[in-house]
Amino acid sequence: MDAPVLAPGDLERYAADGFLVVPGLLSREEVEGFVAYEAGCDPAFRERLDNHTRDARWRAVAAHPRVAGAVRQILGGDPMIVQTMYMVKRPAEPGKGTALHQDSHYLPNEPNTLMACWLAMGDTDGENGGLCVVRGSHRGGLQGTHKAGDAHEHQVWESEHLMRDRTGREWMQKFYSFEIDGLDRAAVVELEVPAGAGVFFTGLTIHGSYANRSAGRVRRAFATHFVARGTWVFRADVQNTVPAS
Repeated sequence: MDAPVLAPGDLERYAADGFLVVPGLLSREEVEGFVAYEAGCDPAFRERLDNHTRDARWRAVAAHPRVAGAVRQILGGDPMIVQTMYMVKRPAEPGKGTALHQDSHYLPNEPNTLMACWLAMGDTDGENGGLCVVRGSHRGGLQGTHKAGDAHEHQVWESEHLMRDRTGREWMQKFYSFEIDGLDRAAVVELEVPAGAGVFFTGLTIHGSYANRSAGRVRRAFATHFVARGTWVFRADVQNTVPAS
């Protein structure tokens, strides 16, 4: 059996706060190697959600033993990869933040075991548009939302996705750039996450990011969404989950 990734007390903190920052998931060499590799890829490749099934380097990050090991400890079972995203936010680039939201709005699943690992692929903080969270927000269930409206700060979009339940019934469902109703800005915590560290959080934890206001620091992050084996994901485009091993 692999050695535990999480330290004593980490699971309790995750359960209480809805998120957990874990240092040293990737080495500096692993981070720099992936960033250099991705820079040579077709930019359109970054827009896909299934690159972990298409590219060995993406797969190596999404299913990294320390990442998958921590997720296994949190879920208490075998993790399945739903989707992967690599997000680059440059200084003075408007509209690249992500409004504060809950992932379960974007990825409805049953039972709700959805969680994520947000890996810093460079030093990140509030100044360069790093990850923000609302501590304990997962305990309030799924919150009401509206479409994000500040296009200078956040991405604003709307689209439809094919949905499918366990019986095979299909329907189209509208999605948009979700923003939580009535969110108190004072409750938002801007995290400092160094290169190679990761933030694990639940599908109900309110999180997002703001614009990169730094003088010249690019913010890079790699996010992987997981569910426990046996969970049904309703969005048809990401239903083909794969084991994180």
